[in-house]
Amino acid sequence: MKPIRTVTSAVALAVLVLASDAAAQVTDYREINTPPLRQFSMPQPKRVQLANGMVIFLMEDHELPLIRGVANVRGGSRDETGAKTGQVNILGAAWRTGGTQSQTGDQLDDFLEARAARVETGSGSDSTTVSFDILKGDFEAVFPIFVDLLRNPAFRQDKIDLARTQINTAISRRNDEPGQILGREATKLGYGSDSPYARQAEYATVAAVTREDLLAFHKRHVHPNNIIFGVVGDFKTAQMEARLRRAFASWPRGTQAPPPPTDIEPAKAGIYFIPKSDVTQSNIAIVHRGIQRNNPDYHAVAVMNEILSGGFSGRLMNKLRSQRGLTYGVGGGLGAPWDHPGLFTVSMATKSGTTLEALDALRGELRLLHTDPFTAEELTLAKESILNAFIFTVDSRRKVLNQAVLLEFYGFPRDYFQKYPSMIERVTAGDVARVAKKYVTPDQVSVLVVGNEKDFEKPLASLGTVNTIDITIPELGAEKRSAAPAASNAEGVALVGRMTEFAGGKAKIDGMQSIRTVQSVSRTTPQGPMEMEVDSTVVFPDRYRAVMKMPMGEMTMVVTPDAAFAVLPGMGTRDLPASQRESMKSEARHELLTMLKYPENYTFAVTGGEKVGNVDARVLEVSFEGGSVRLLVDPATGRVLRKVTPARGPNAQGDQVTEYTDYRSYGGVMLPSAATMTVNGEAAGSMQLKNAEVNPAMDPAAWAKPAA
Repeated sequence: MKPIRTVTSAVALAVLVLASDAAAQVTDYREINTPPLRQFSMPQPKRVQLANGMVIFLMEDHELPLIRGVANVRGGSRDETGAKTGQVNILGAAWRTGGTQSQTGDQLDDFLEARAARVETGSGSDSTTVSFDILKGDFEAVFPIFVDLLRNPAFRQDKIDLARTQINTAISRRNDEPGQILGREATKLGYGSDSPYARQAEYATVAAVTREDLLAFHKRHVHPNNIIFGVVGDFKTAQMEARLRRAFASWPRGTQAPPPPTDIEPAKAGIYFIPKSDVTQSNIAIVHRGIQRNNPDYHAVAVMNEILSGGFSGRLMNKLRSQRGLTYGVGGGLGAPWDHPGLFTVSMATKSGTTLEALDALRGELRLLHTDPFTAEELTLAKESILNAFIFTVDSRRKVLNQAVLLEFYGFPRDYFQKYPSMIERVTAGDVARVAKKYVTPDQVSVLVVGNEKDFEKPLASLGTVNTIDITIPELGAEKRSAAPAASNAEGVALVGRMTEFAGGKAKIDGMQSIRTVQSVSRTTPQGPMEMEVDSTVVFPDRYRAVMKMPMGEMTMVVTPDAAFAVLPGMGTRDLPASQRESMKSEARHELLTMLKYPENYTFAVTGGEKVGNVDARVLEVSFEGGSVRLLVDPATGRVLRKVTPARGPNAQGDQVTEYTDYRSYGGVMLPSAATMTVNGEAAGSMQLKNAEVNPAMDPAAWAKPAA
């Protein structure tokens, strides 16, 4: 391998200068000549291919008494169907925790923890992995577990359910951080929302995944001819090769993994906007098609990317941050994945009041890639930065092994990384200018802005037609509820009139400005029942405060048009994430009193009948912006007997059914005083109303956010 030059640190240079009596005084770092590094090389792993197609790489490393191995299996999330997006994420989590046919995951935990050993599974876009990390002396005890897990996973249902819950939790929080929204939605614009490289899991697609799906995916992909296996550690190569041959040579070949999908159908170039009212800065991305790693121009592109956004020396940081003060961070470049086309993406964040200025400056810098000459200084600094960083990718035997596995997995020459430094060194300024003009198209891009438009210095529409992207998280079963009637029917309106009379009459409902309730609530959780007292106050139409007294302490949550925060036991005050705010607002729209007080915001349509106990109830479909709810109502009295709503929270996706078992009058308003809840037929909790007060006196300080 050729020697790799490094950019010597300023401190080291100063020491060199001061330590030499003969050194002349210098005023610029460029006047200092540094000697070339000594030639550097690293031993390469041994490659073994079994008759069944499995490829094994063996790398001895006797520095520590450890042995590590990873089996990389061709087949990842891009190979699952869109209707079951999230399947491979569940598989990667439940593979290890679900154990094998002979031992549960919990039994494996106990066995491995006693030996400080690890056997883990994971998943990605193009692969799944099974790995081990063990002490040399425990290899013979642990390696059979690794083999058993690789070939005979059980995917036990309780661990699948746990993995599903974890993914649902991530779905529920995915709109909290604007930077995450930007990256996700920019990828959709670049690849197309239905692309296997951009689609996202939803509650419905996660719920559709079954244990049989995981077993079928494993059966389809996990074969020796689809596996690249790398082992590094304290062993003798010949002995380890013999051991692995005994373990895997008799494993028969299976179906070959399919080729990677490469079709890209990006969104039409234009301006795209995602409104987010709870932020004070805008997140901006510019995206268009990129290249693939096997492109002969890749090395010139790598140098161009470094010149464009190589840290503080890059053009973007230098111009947009250092000179103009528009951002704390900006960067990106032309992406080049190993086996499919990538995306050109640059992104930045700026304060809301400089959104359009920052966007114009960012696009201007991209145009300058076509017109502003690449200087010799830029070229030298970029190439030295790349090579200086590259040395740290080959400074251990484990990293060299990982490189060999990577190249084998994607079908690249084994000497690819050995030639990499010389390929970077050959890049000229002319090469960089040529690839910039060839692959960067600043006037044919998708521009995405996530922010609060009311704080922009001028409307985003001043740049052209704006396409607004809806990032609302679909509720499980929303596709069924979306068919709810778009308009009220006569029977529905009449039934709502009887419901209003039962609740206390129109005059009483209209005069109700606020209500305070104290409830005893029991919730069923994976850890068992949780009891709490909930003291809540609603000021119509859009102020909500709840004090929850739980075993771990008291928590207060407040949502108003101007603020949304929680006071947590032992943690102080925290702003509520956007997902939780929206969830609470949606729950408020589900409430019966809100429907009766603001009927103009809803449509009411009777769609049939259903038996509830001994009552022939009418089914009332209630629709509103962002959702719907089904009420089963006694037509004779107007009493609501049952409510069906989307279940809330990652642990309970589906329909929540609330059965109202008793009503009482509180200040002239009839309220359900007892209820039971089920989710998908399983008990989810109960409620007892201890007290209620209409139009209570309130302390304004109760709505104020406490000082941090």
